[in-house]
Amino acid sequence: MKTELLYLADAYLQTFSATVVDLRSDAIALDRTAFYPTGGGQPHDVGTLAGMDVVDVRKDAEGDLVWHTVAGEGIAGLSVGGTVEGTIEWTRRHALMRTHTALHVLCGVIWNEWRVPVTGGNMEPLSARMDFEFDPLPPDFGPTVEALVNAALAADHPIAVEFLPRDTAAQDEDLIRTKVSLIPESVPEIRVVDIVGLDKQADGGTHVRRTSEVGRIRVLKTESKGKGNKRIRLEVVDA
Repeated sequence: MKTELLYLADAYLQTFSATVVDLRSDAIALDRTAFYPTGGGQPHDVGTLAGMDVVDVRKDAEGDLVWHTVAGEGIAGLSVGGTVEGTIEWTRRHALMRTHTALHVLCGVIWNEWRVPVTGGNMEPLSARMDFEFDPLPPDFGPTVEALVNAALAADHPIAVEFLPRDTAAQDEDLIRTKVSLIPESVPEIRVVDIVGLDKQADGGTHVRRTSEVGRIRVLKTESKGKGNKRIRLEVVDA
């Protein structure tokens, strides 16, 4: 069995009901969830499930079930087959949505200007770092890319999500912007996040609906992480 990932279709869903399919001493597996599990450089959501605080969310080793680690003693009252209610902590989720979308805009700007792929990245709410295959960085890169990204955010590009058969998606080389594809071969359908007119990538994370919802970014620092690998550290701020 696989947990249905509700956030893939609706990142703005904050409450949901689900059926318990398995239990551990401190964790609950569900048939469906709106909680994002840690992965792809994006950290997990927090919130409540059956009245208990959710402190960690992870997929199992096979990538099928999503396990929600909870704090408290209420798990003893649950049983497989029972129904539970979940609520996402929205402030954190929305901050991560803004941050993730900002990174896609950054990727789009850098790809369109310099045709340089991503080599890695990680994010927290309203802060992130992303690595690119530059060697060396162009002159005045930090201020230049900050201005380009903020212009793209202010342009208010709509953001669309679609699902494509793997064979169809594989024909578009631009959909994989990381240097190595992180999509397992077993995945039959590819989720594509399209920042219309700017960036289109295969991606499983949560995003806002329009770029203006992000606000602005500040490039805090650029670093060399070795030959052909340069790091950009940024924060997301209100417009």
